[in-house]
Amino acid sequence: MAGPVGEARGSGWTWRPVARDPLLARAFHSCTELRGQFYLVGGLLAGGAREPSGETVVFDPAGGQAVRVAARGGPRRSHHDAAPVGGRWLCVVGGWDGSRRLATVTALDTDRGVWEAWTAGSGSCPPAGLSSHTCTRISDRELWVAGREGGTRTQRRYGSIYTLRLDPGARTYCYKEEGCHTVSRSGHCAALLQSPGPHPGHQLLLFGGCNSAEPEVAGHWSHGKIKEEPPVAPHLMEKLSRLVSSGQGSRQGPRGLRHHSCSVVGPFAVLFGGETLTRARDTICNDLYIYDTRKSPPLWFHFPCADHGLKRVGHRTCLWNDQLYLVGGFGEDGRTASPQSIYTGILAHLLLVVLQGRQHLFDGPLHQHPSNHAVALAGFIHLLQSINH
Repeated sequence: MAGPVGEARGSGWTWRPVARDPLLARAFHSCTELRGQFYLVGGLLAGGAREPSGETVVFDPAGGQAVRVAARGGPRRSHHDAAPVGGRWLCVVGGWDGSRRLATVTALDTDRGVWEAWTAGSGSCPPAGLSSHTCTRISDRELWVAGREGGTRTQRRYGSIYTLRLDPGARTYCYKEEGCHTVSRSGHCAALLQSPGPHPGHQLLLFGGCNSAEPEVAGHWSHGKIKEEPPVAPHLMEKLSRLVSSGQGSRQGPRGLRHHSCSVVGPFAVLFGGETLTRARDTICNDLYIYDTRKSPPLWFHFPCADHGLKRVGHRTCLWNDQLYLVGGFGEDGRTASPQSIYTGILAHLLLVVLQGRQHLFDGPLHQHPSNHAVALAGFIHLLQSINH
């Protein structure tokens, strides 16, 4: 029988602020890495806003600078998703435009700096409308779209899976509905992970967006069918491996989580924050969950956070240069965009181990004063930061 989500003693993880810019303060936007830049499209600038933003902002993680893209005709969208195509186009799929749910594709040509409204190709069978869905790259020109679909007033009681094929040369797209259905989900996340067990391959897993705690398999591919290469992050993988080794895993994941973030780092799916459906108050979360697929069956690890300032909903995480970045989102009240807009995740496990394993360090006469405690702790933090840089 599945037990509660596995927990570790102490957090073992934190976020380090790296950028503060009003251009980045938004939620329910998309954030996509393309050519070493983060492209933020649309979103809501404040809770309760009726109109989504039509801005596109580019953040340079190497330089820490954000600029507004001058291209006209950018889509007004929230609760949409986006994916890079051909190393050149940023394709925005579906979302809410302030009056209805859409299933159209709009693309930013980053070479020319212009937005293009692509057209549905012959034989396309699009969904009625999409919002709070996911788009997962299966290949450079093929996405799998998962989520509850429907128009302004109606939403289906189940989730649909669509293959979305993109043709940059013709500026067209084509939807094909797959035969399988999923549990009705909205505000979930998706992760393409290698299949655990004796039969290698890939599977697309859906997490959250409903009351269930179980991930759902939305697609499965045998070995060699998936050509998509995930970003390489060896140091972050090693840190996550050390982090989960300090915890107690569980077969059961978080129940009733939605509008959280998810990034795949090697064999790990890293989920953060979101809104829980399991309680009526204090619904915005700041918990880190790691889904570890290295063994069969996979295990969940839960790392709570005591810092209420890190509660987030409608945010995104992006993997770049062996680091995980947390971008945007509303804070604890679920309505206010965080002024501290971008963080990068760092592993604090070394500090915890040192402090827990050397409790006698503060027992000597030299360390009986609180000021000396602070000096010693500052020294450990400086050591930790130097390692994580």
